[in-house]
Amino acid sequence: MSVRSVLAVTAAALVGGVGLATPAAAHASVQPAAASVYTMSAGRFGAIVAALLALTGVVIGGLALARSTGRIGTGPGRRGAVVALVVGLIGMTLGGLVAATASGGLGTGNGLGGAVVALMVGLIGMALGGLALTRSRRTG
Repeated sequence: MSVRSVLAVTAAALVGGVGLATPAAAHASVQPAAASVYTMSAGRFGAIVAALLALTGVVIGGLALARSTGRIGTGPGRRGAVVALVVGLIGMTLGGLVAATASGGLGTGNGLGGAVVALMVGLIGMALGGLALTRSRRTG
């Protein structure tokens, strides 16, 4: 899989994610009352954890792609690539779970916005991990 293919798939996923979030924002008049800015609901907490996991996958995938052997281990980045794939998938799964169980739309305090961000960032982490794994197989 070439770098252009990975970038094209990632761009398509980002555009699709924004397109899927639009109908939820269109029905703002039928949404429940928004939570306070300082209220930490279960949805917000789940979205934060999912986004942090997905961001960890992006960082590890980037390091594995750059073959930073001093930080990830001894080898051509294969271990880091697998970790980035797994952590990105876990972040995406948790983000999808939060998005599926959110009872309100964006801005209601249910974590839907953070869940969408976690889905996109997790996808990027998985793409970086997959690209690093492909490169490690080719050269290793």
